[in-house]
Amino acid sequence: MADRLAPADVRRRKSSVGAVEMQGPGGTVRTVQLEDMSEADRALAAEFGYKPVFKREFGYLSTFSFAVSISGLFSTVATTFSYPLYAGGSASAVWCWLISGAGCMCIACSVSELVSAYPTCGGLYYTISRTAPKKYVPLVSWVTGWLNLLGQVAGVASSEWGAAALLLAAVSMGTDFTYVPTTGQTVGVMAGLTVITGLVNSLSTYWMEKMTKSYVIFHVLVLVTCSIALLAMSHKAGTNHTAKYVFTDVDNTSGWTPTGWSFLFGFLSVSWTMTDYDATAHITEEIREPEIKAPWAISMAMLFTYVAGWLFNIVLCFVMGDIAEVLKSPIAQPVAQIFYNVLGKSGGIVFTVCAFIIIKFVTFTAMQALARTVFAFSRDQLVPFSSVWTKILPLTGTPILAVWISVFWCIAINLIGLGSYTAIAGVFNVCAIALDWSYCIPIVCKLAFGKFERGPWHMGKFSPYVNAWACIWTLFVTIIFVMPTALPVSADTMNYAVVYLGAILFFSTVYWFIRGRKFYTGPLIEAEIDEDSSQDPRSSDEGVNAKTEKHGQIIS
Repeated sequence: MADRLAPADVRRRKSSVGAVEMQGPGGTVRTVQLEDMSEADRALAAEFGYKPVFKREFGYLSTFSFAVSISGLFSTVATTFSYPLYAGGSASAVWCWLISGAGCMCIACSVSELVSAYPTCGGLYYTISRTAPKKYVPLVSWVTGWLNLLGQVAGVASSEWGAAALLLAAVSMGTDFTYVPTTGQTVGVMAGLTVITGLVNSLSTYWMEKMTKSYVIFHVLVLVTCSIALLAMSHKAGTNHTAKYVFTDVDNTSGWTPTGWSFLFGFLSVSWTMTDYDATAHITEEIREPEIKAPWAISMAMLFTYVAGWLFNIVLCFVMGDIAEVLKSPIAQPVAQIFYNVLGKSGGIVFTVCAFIIIKFVTFTAMQALARTVFAFSRDQLVPFSSVWTKILPLTGTPILAVWISVFWCIAINLIGLGSYTAIAGVFNVCAIALDWSYCIPIVCKLAFGKFERGPWHMGKFSPYVNAWACIWTLFVTIIFVMPTALPVSADTMNYAVVYLGAILFFSTVYWFIRGRKFYTGPLIEAEIDEDSSQDPRSSDEGVNAKTEKHGQIIS
């Protein structure tokens, strides 16, 4: 499904420009010889109009590992398994994953195509400038950027909350549940863990790459050993079920009727796990050969998550015992309770701690992507105080202030949990909604306007069909995700995702009218060619030269 350009062709199309002028934050302009840059950096400067500021440390394994770590399969299933159990029991957990995962794969492959064509750390937001007519670019990219930013903040925040909950669940197991964590304690631990995530992301890309590379091996080992242990010990523990029960038992405890509608709320678990596909896109300026490695990593990582996640859900349903007992767990973590019931105290603690470690890797990589997003959006002046968040710490080569403003907002959004745990559940929902729509808007532009110039990774003739289904599926599940997951509706059962979504859209709209529409013109494109040109700038030396001669200046 993917074509590969020969290395010589890539070099020829990306290195025809001898030098470019780069304007620094202080307004000073200096000439940079492109031959002094890496091949990927020459592409970034000559083709996309951005000054390269990050070191390209990520290769195939570390990029794939990064993409896998975003899903955090073992731990994200652990923190969201209650949704399908409440919605429809075992059958919902199994079949919702299979059905929804297919829709998520369509979104992931569509995102991969766009990332291959436009590998910048602005991600899908940047593609608007290349796929939409100029008159629509400012407003459409503005909405896309803010949705993506909300989704990423919600993703990191909800993952940090899950990490705190898993860590405290392990502590509670150690006391045989005599200690039960309070909401305030969970919030406090969450804040401390988020600060640790910020410290890790203050390291250089070199250390982030080394740390990320080993993650996927650890994750797979934990997933396999835990599944084997659960299946081996469940009969002795008396918690095993038959295949008929696993694949056909429907147990609706949500209060919704008909049961078929309630059943669909099980989609949330897979949609939250299989999202943030474009996180890898946000580190493309730190990847060698990003137009090939980034889309490959995204598609393969999501395929692994889809298949392995479905099998892991089946394993959990085979060994979980009584649903009512699991859902009434004093630690409010059904999967951790299953570990305890089947494997005993020691086994339960070990695998719950493993789930905690894995979800911390999720937060490390997701925070890295979020900070790069803040940097990219600030580079295009999309967010307030843009000049502040583009500062690069010379010691580590990281956008240090972008990291710590991300830490601040992730903690701030989780403080809502002090008032209501239900409000935190809305953060999980809004993460999937906001991120998937920030992907579908560029996909719609690609389909509607026909300006897309594909990169070396693409789906060929299947592309428009996969793109269309990705958008239809996202519209369908959005309707489900904004509905209350339990009846009757009260302050304790309200789905606050729609509140968060409305709040960020309101803020971004107000900011647009106050300031954005006066200066914002979309992602900065200094390397641009006339729309009516017959020359293809993506495959021709003359096209690249024409773009650079016309605009000449690269904004840092």
